[in-house]
Amino acid sequence: MLVGPLDLRIEAGERWALLGPNGSGKTSLLSLAGARRQPFSGTVTVLGEQLGSVDVRVLRRRIGHTSHLLSESIRPEMTVLDAVLTGSRGALEAWLTEFSDEERRTAQARLDDVGCGGLAGRTIGTCSQGERARVMLARALMGRPELLLLDEPAAGLDLPSRETLVATLDRAELPATVLATHHLEELPASTTHAALLRSGRLVAAGPVTEVLAAEPLEACFGMAIDVARRHGRWTATAR
Repeated sequence: MLVGPLDLRIEAGERWALLGPNGSGKTSLLSLAGARRQPFSGTVTVLGEQLGSVDVRVLRRRIGHTSHLLSESIRPEMTVLDAVLTGSRGALEAWLTEFSDEERRTAQARLDDVGCGGLAGRTIGTCSQGERARVMLARALMGRPELLLLDEPAAGLDLPSRETLVATLDRAELPATVLATHHLEELPASTTHAALLRSGRLVAAGPVTEVLAAEPLEACFGMAIDVARRHGRWTATAR
């Protein structure tokens, strides 16, 4: 999916939601922000470094990234603790490097942070989808990233698993964050800003209360929408 031209600036400490219909360019935009794709034109600056003039292997160590593709690339026989440890190297296998005792303690702490401390010795293949989603969040946080990119982290989760993940995101100490999703219901109450994409272009971007309103959402999704907010959480239904 081609994205742009668009102009989007994300500041430290902000928690962004990225929404749009299928094929709108959400994953492509996250790939650019994660230094996993180079722009064909224009300028992309991530954490003060311009893509095309920086070693992306070094830059990626400053970025936490979760996605279904990454989750499915983790070997099912790998232990949960080892899977989290690989996040500090941006690797997919734990046996490619040696980890210090301090790194192992940090990995256990990240698992504790997301409520999965008791899963450390289990293999990834025995985890439920909801458990795996939280383990992948712990992996993304392993290196204390300056930017966290979440590509549909709640996709496919049942209601209890989704709510557990959202609660984890709400209480976690996170860096600048971009969470891509199709559903307003998956957004934590701590979301501060939102951006709407349609056909690779920005429909709206700014403070969450201004963007997650009926008019911008209708322009983005091409249908009449009723929007509601309760206890900081959002819902959207067709009118």
